[in-house]
Amino acid sequence: MIIDDKPTVLFLCVHNAGRSQMAMGFFTHLAGDAAVAWSGGSEPGNEVNPAAIEAMRERGIDISGEYPKPWTDEVVRAADVVISMGCGDACPIFPGKRYEEWVLDDPAGLDVAAVRPVRDEIERRVRGLLTELSVPVAHAG
Repeated sequence: MIIDDKPTVLFLCVHNAGRSQMAMGFFTHLAGDAAVAWSGGSEPGNEVNPAAIEAMRERGIDISGEYPKPWTDEVVRAADVVISMGCGDACPIFPGKRYEEWVLDDPAGLDVAAVRPVRDEIERRVRGLLTELSVPVAHAG
């Protein structure tokens, strides 16, 4: 694991199949090489939500190569900011970390049309987070 002066953000949700994957996709796309994003789930699903993949593809971001994964204590400790999305008490808490809870609808089982508003809210929040972290946006798109 490489730790340097780049801000590292960890996006967590239950299945690591929708919200956290979209957030990581936006963060990585917008931050470029200026910051690092990871994602994980408390109960990782079997695959990334196809509607989330399609909704992100509409924005020119390909998350189809991602897969749901658990987080490890090492990854959480290495992150500067931990964003949780609905994993509640299952999300790990370590002293000295910045934590935020993003309350967002779970896109599981929804079609692309229903996922779009969730995607758009995630993008808005990711852009705000990048501003707070003083990370320049690499892609205006």
